[in-house]
Amino acid sequence: PRSKSDLFHSFLAGAISSAAAFYLWKQILSPTNQHKNKTIAEARRTSNSPDDSSSSTAENDCTQIVLPDEFRDEQLSRNMLYFGEEGMKIVSQSSVVVVGLGGVGSHAAHMLARAGVGYLRLIDFDQVTLSSLNRHACATLGDVGTPKVEAMKKHIVKICGGHCNVDIRVSMFTEETQDELLGFSNEPARRHDFIVDAIDDITTKVQLLAYCVRTGTRVISCMGAGGKSDATRIQIGDLPSACHDPLATKMRLFLKRKKVDITSDLINIVYSSEKTVAPLAELSEEQKKEGNEHAFGAVDNMRVRVLPVLGTTPAIMGNACAAYALCEIGKKPFSPLSGERMGRGVRHRIFQHLKNREKAIRNEIEKEHGIERTDDKSNDGVSNDDEELKGEILGSRWVGPVQVDCDDVEYLVAEVWRNRCAVTGERMGIVLELARWDLSLPSVCQNLVLMGAKAMHALDKHGKESFDNSIRTKIEQRLASSKVDALS
Repeated sequence: PRSKSDLFHSFLAGAISSAAAFYLWKQILSPTNQHKNKTIAEARRTSNSPDDSSSSTAENDCTQIVLPDEFRDEQLSRNMLYFGEEGMKIVSQSSVVVVGLGGVGSHAAHMLARAGVGYLRLIDFDQVTLSSLNRHACATLGDVGTPKVEAMKKHIVKICGGHCNVDIRVSMFTEETQDELLGFSNEPARRHDFIVDAIDDITTKVQLLAYCVRTGTRVISCMGAGGKSDATRIQIGDLPSACHDPLATKMRLFLKRKKVDITSDLINIVYSSEKTVAPLAELSEEQKKEGNEHAFGAVDNMRVRVLPVLGTTPAIMGNACAAYALCEIGKKPFSPLSGERMGRGVRHRIFQHLKNREKAIRNEIEKEHGIERTDDKSNDGVSNDDEELKGEILGSRWVGPVQVDCDDVEYLVAEVWRNRCAVTGERMGIVLELARWDLSLPSVCQNLVLMGAKAMHALDKHGKESFDNSIRTKIEQRLASSKVDALS
């Protein structure tokens, strides 16, 4: 037989469940929710049904659902919490272009729209095919044979309810059409906030990146997604650092031939360091017999052999492109982790060199102030070997033990400075060390810069003023974005 205690708990659980069910039912039937549901239902009825295939024009397919502002605010509430009010306002007023609406571009475009980007320009000459349904973000059987940009616009309208201005261009991006496709006819000097390069043709990608560098436009460019599947190998970085990517290798070569600076801060890329595991499809017997494979291309200068694609890879890479662009626009940038893991020996060497440098600076400053040490103890009797986080200001300069540990060193070198000299951008053939940027501040992550010997010598001799203002600004912006130290 059940005890009185068991019966009481059963009764209590039943009462709570009933109360919760009653509360939820009242919420559903509340005037506010009924009004919301009615408004959205009425808006939906003003647009074509997604299953209605009788419409023959993109204009009819893209009839807008007008979503009230309060509902749009609720739709973007999670993004507002992430970016903050000011960042979200910048995103909603931003202008982003996506060139190429295939597997990568379609996933980037719809996430940009979902995140609240106010103006999207979509550029692609191609149509939806049956074979593209394995990787396209939104296309269905009903979209086969229609331009990819039209299918994308129809999808975005159903998400954003008229709050995203989707400008579509059914056209191929070329050197001849670039100004028309990327410019603003009524504002010739205006530039887009970001461009997502999701083109899979080398020649066209080179033209687009050259345009971005020439016009000072930020771009995130996706490298090869075909023949790869390992999501853990996908990286965000710069063009010189990409490895195991034949497309990136050729891009570097062709851009150098066009005298384009491939180290420009305007260019960032998404790439996979995985070696290609599936080759291009073989030519058909007809193509082999003809002897000229390019005669079978739908468009001149575009590849003919088919790429093997696992749909998950372009989807992840497209989302990575969107995430990078959004965080840069919304003033919440992240520093992509370099694909290279720092060895324990390298990390220890850089840490020890930093400690030795700080000790030499301390000795020099204390000597200037007439402070002499008879042993290895500080003025308050605490041994320096204890590495207690104490320091003091002598004159205008801070002296004390290093305020970071070996984990912070790895974070600074790999994530903040990306294994490159902060001044020259060099990474190969030079020894890199950490140094305090401002001697009046402690040796914390927000004040440690990675430099080569030549830049370090200039810093020691003339301080920050030895570098151009643009370099100082770039370094200080990067320092400001670094995270709080583990030991602080």
